[in-house]
Amino acid sequence: MGLYRILLVDDEEEVRKGIIRKMEWEKLGFEVVGDAENGEEALEKVEQLQPNVVITDIRMPYMDGLALTKRIREKYPSIRILIFSGYDDFEYAQQAIKLHVTEYILKPVNVEELSEILTKVRENLEEEIKQRRDIDSLRESYLGNLPILRELFLNDLVRGVADTESMVPKLEEYGIDILDACRWVAAVIHVERTEAQTLTLPWELIPISVRGLVEDSLRGYYRYAIFNSTDEITVIAAIDENNTQTGLSNLLHDICKECRRVLEVAITIGVGYSCEMLSEISHSYQSAMDALGYRAIVGTGKPIYINDVEPVGKGKLQFGDKDEEELVAVIKFGTPEKIDNMIRKLFARMEDAKVHTRQYQVYMLSIANCMIRLMQQYDLDMDEMFDSTAQYTEVLEGICHREEFVDRLATIAYRMNEVMNRERDNTTRKVIQEAKEYIREHFSEPELSVETLCRHLHMSPAYFSTVFKKETGQAYVNYLTEVRLKKAVELLNETDDKTYMIAQKVGYQEQNYFSYVFKKRYGVSPTKYRGTQSEVQ
Repeated sequence: MGLYRILLVDDEEEVRKGIIRKMEWEKLGFEVVGDAENGEEALEKVEQLQPNVVITDIRMPYMDGLALTKRIREKYPSIRILIFSGYDDFEYAQQAIKLHVTEYILKPVNVEELSEILTKVRENLEEEIKQRRDIDSLRESYLGNLPILRELFLNDLVRGVADTESMVPKLEEYGIDILDACRWVAAVIHVERTEAQTLTLPWELIPISVRGLVEDSLRGYYRYAIFNSTDEITVIAAIDENNTQTGLSNLLHDICKECRRVLEVAITIGVGYSCEMLSEISHSYQSAMDALGYRAIVGTGKPIYINDVEPVGKGKLQFGDKDEEELVAVIKFGTPEKIDNMIRKLFARMEDAKVHTRQYQVYMLSIANCMIRLMQQYDLDMDEMFDSTAQYTEVLEGICHREEFVDRLATIAYRMNEVMNRERDNTTRKVIQEAKEYIREHFSEPELSVETLCRHLHMSPAYFSTVFKKETGQAYVNYLTEVRLKKAVELLNETDDKTYMIAQKVGYQEQNYFSYVFKKRYGVSPTKYRGTQSEVQ
């Protein structure tokens, strides 16, 4: 375990140095990563240094220890805080307790007492880490959450977002026995509800009862997985050599009848196309959802088979919503290799599909249309993407020539990716420039904070702080302080304003704190700085 990081806060420099000098920090398991004279400075250093523990005096100028604790608690609730106080006052102690202070220590404190307290803090930190890493505890928690994890995985599987490489290990881990089948079929069960319906059970218990009845009916006949998805119940049935899809069809009809007889509710079951690879179960699931959508047309209270309402050949070729999402994502964020793999995968489907030529053309046109919409969404220059308007026409005409069409689209996708990455970098720089301009316009407002700025920019503070430091090389607080002090220097040089007036003009409500920050930056107080400049002139 590495050393825990401590920030020491006290307005008396001798006290800070004395504590730092006298304590055997490494032996206690700590390192002092910084110190501060007051709460305002401490807040800046907490953001920069990310300490595990803050030790602070309770009485300090500009911002006292309790106010500092409150601010730290709001943004960094995991930091341990120790407060030194020379006041044996119940009200102070009560406020400290409300703020979840780790220790409230009365002065004077000796080395032995502080060492004992820090030892307890270290043990507490280590115990917390140990608990979070404890294998038995984690295993118990994992087993407790296993049903939830199982449901989440199955939902990802039917939505097509599960990692196919980890699919088999996950199914085995969760005890889902549907591997090594001849085919798989997804079915989606919808419980019908009407206004006039009188229920024998409370409505919230009906889906649970339906799910139990379905499980009892399938058990012993089919290997299956059943889980809740959105407002429906989904079943993945494995079709083996010992059972058939026709048999499943009969069983689903019987389940609908039993639900009406036993539970007095109607259920409609959408049944999708079968698939020969479990990794393609998302297509079966989507077609089951499509089948369920026909219940307003063909009626409720029975199974609806996608083959009956949308009869198509074995080689159905379709560029679906999931395909579009994946293509858009890889063009926006992928590497050239991933873009190439994605486009090749889309067009590989055409090799096996046994469909009419027009369906090939519709499929290719759908892919091209997806890319064109993406260009329009991001306002990309069509001529730059296609080289010329003529090439745009050639691409559309190329749907009659598959090989050429694939190569042309891949080239265009690379260009789109390159331009979008460049624009993303430009956008970040524009945002940082806008932030700088906002700071220059509003630095005189004492309440100006990163949260205020981010509301204006419509960004999260965490993301903004990261990109701001990356682009400027300094934290937001440091940049704001620099802008304020440069303006203060300008006012000291060019006006006869009093120091307290200048402090207010550059965003400091307290003259003393302004003087403290100024002296820390320039080595002299604002008054002496002005005097020095006058002597030079």
